[in-house]
Amino acid sequence: MTAADGIPAESGGGPAASLRYRVWHCRLPDACEAVDDELAEESPLEIRVKGRAVCVTMRTPGDRLGNACGTYFLTQNDRELAAGFLLSEGVVQGVEDIDHIAACTLAVEGNVLNVFLSPHVAFNEQQLTRHVFASSSCGVCGKASIDAILGGFPSIAPPTTQGAQAHWTIAADVLVSLPDKLRDAQHGFGRTGGLHAAGLFTMQGDLIVAREDVGRHNAVDKVLGHALLNNALPLGRHVLMVSGRVSFEVMQKALAAGVPVVAAVSAPSSLAVAFAQDSGQTLAGFVRDQRFNLYAHPGRVGGLSANGLGSANTKKTPAD
Repeated sequence: MTAADGIPAESGGGPAASLRYRVWHCRLPDACEAVDDELAEESPLEIRVKGRAVCVTMRTPGDRLGNACGTYFLTQNDRELAAGFLLSEGVVQGVEDIDHIAACTLAVEGNVLNVFLSPHVAFNEQQLTRHVFASSSCGVCGKASIDAILGGFPSIAPPTTQGAQAHWTIAADVLVSLPDKLRDAQHGFGRTGGLHAAGLFTMQGDLIVAREDVGRHNAVDKVLGHALLNNALPLGRHVLMVSGRVSFEVMQKALAAGVPVVAAVSAPSSLAVAFAQDSGQTLAGFVRDQRFNLYAHPGRVGGLSANGLGSANTKKTPAD
């Protein structure tokens, strides 16, 4: 079956991958319980052309294809991502320019693929306009990326550390008030409906600075850059609130500035949660309508019932 415009109908790509986490679902005034939550999977994919690494991008893989290691080597979604990337970069113009796409068999986590171009295609890696990250190793897995980032930025002492909780606690009723305060500062969004926002708040809920941008990561960079230029780093007693979802990069940026609490109106990705657990940061998602989910280090949120907070297990498992 083909679509009306001649493009083959969906076949074999499968749904986007997800992981199930045990998280804390909280609703004011003080109810909090451990529940299962399904998160969109985020993991890095290294794209190579003729064996040379040209890009590492964070993506959501499709259905896993099993192998002897019990992981996945390559998905149809990954093939499509690599082909689309090379098309948009001007490396290829049609399917005839690609000889084949193969997994790097030395990458046990299945996150490296090689694109082999047809003999008539001349490749100059300097023509690429995006160099997200280049790695000489054969394989960049989510955990390895987290360790690499933590090697550059110190982790934050978790709230169970002596003395930390008293300094880094935000009341639950203050946390749920942040989305409205951020929205009130989104003047550009009010006029256009097309901008992301990030805001830096004190633990008492006072807005320090809010910035907007068409790119969510740019909005975060503007807020953190404001703090840096005003010699306010590290931001150890502040909360970063974002208007959309939370990705790995948002958590990494917050860690670079020493932000212990990150909150969002929407969902975090699986790698954002894994990063927060390792970095010691508190991560709250779906903060709206007097409720929120806590995905890592809930001890920095005060005013909640302890029932459920101690029993939740945030280890990930593949979703069905």
